Amino acid sequence: MEKLSLEQLLSAAINKDNSLSFMKHIDYDYQTIFLTKIIPDETNPRFFPAICMNDDHAEQFLNKKITKRQLSKIYDAEDKVLIGKACVINCCKFGSNDWKKANTTIDSVIELGDNLAVSEVIQVPTVYPLKDGFFKILTGHRRYFAMIYANGVNTASHFKVYQSKPVLQKTKQFQENASREDLPQYGKLRAFQDAMLEIEALNASKKKMGLKPLTVKEKANTLGISMGAFDNYNVLCRYPAVIESYENGNQASFIKMKKRVLELEKILFESSFKLNVNQRRKVNKALKDELELGIKKHISVNVVKPRNKETYLISPIKDANILKKLLKEDVTQIDVGIDWDSLDWTDVDGVNSSIIKLIASLENP
Repeated sequence: MEKLSLEQLLSAAINKDNSLSFMKHIDYDYQTIFLTKIIPDETNPRFFPAICMNDDHAEQFLNKKITKRQLSKIYDAEDKVLIGKACVINCCKFGSNDWKKANTTIDSVIELGDNLAVSEVIQVPTVYPLKDGFFKILTGHRRYFAMIYANGVNTASHFKVYQSKPVLQKTKQFQENASREDLPQYGKLRAFQDAMLEIEALNASKKKMGLKPLTVKEKANTLGISMGAFDNYNVLCRYPAVIESYENGNQASFIKMKKRVLELEKILFESSFKLNVNQRRKVNKALKDELELGIKKHISVNVVKPRNKETYLISPIKDANILKKLLKEDVTQIDVGIDWDSLDWTDVDGVNSSIIKLIASLENP
């Protein structure tokens, strides 16, 4: 049987009751399910590559009767994390980005697991049924792994069970990510991107059926966020460099990062609206250079030491011809939209921004 596309599923859902009620009203109940019947969703931004150990292996490791190397081989766990009762083993390459990111989640899972050992889960994970009696996690991956850490894999726990997989699965996941203050910003941005793909598919389905697409306000309401937060997400998700910086440890608030993005758009193109593909590519490169070098002191990137505020910097140059031009020619005579005569050369950030704009213009004349 041919698998239906998301647009086809959405069209069928709208036709069923001639409304969008499926977006808000999903039948569910609460069930006690064995943890061995629960399957994580690898496409969820909250997922991390974990494999559940049986309780015997976890106990053997804790009692030093089996080694990490042996367990990694048994479970084929290279570049993954093993989780069992009172036991978490990071099998990612030591010191790698994956190892560091896994450790952050591991710390969170252990802390939550210790709390679960003495109290109940306040908000249970949500799942939906698969074939053969199994269930897939919709939201609550960290809570699920914490349950295993606290009680072992051979136990049962309470879950909120939807009757079927929600049509807007990623939108449901985003709603939880966006409302949780303790979740990493990178996961929230990824979840927003996934949810917006569903929103656009919904609009495409409505258009084919002769219905009006969702307004911006309706999109924000569907995602469960304010109009201001919706605009923040849209601005930050315009540029891969921003998302990559958060993935690599950037801790700047979304508001501060958004402000800098809009500043760079205006510096480079005197506008932050309706930039074309090539213009956005230039902005993205400038952002990437700036974030990697830590040029802006109000953007904190964990992997980069803050620079001295009086340091003038030149963004990385990949083309030798551009380097020759900078060294041999009077580049202030090149028309790139910078008034070098009126530039305040004591304003370090202003000079650095102008240099970024100059090099970006030379690279993409």
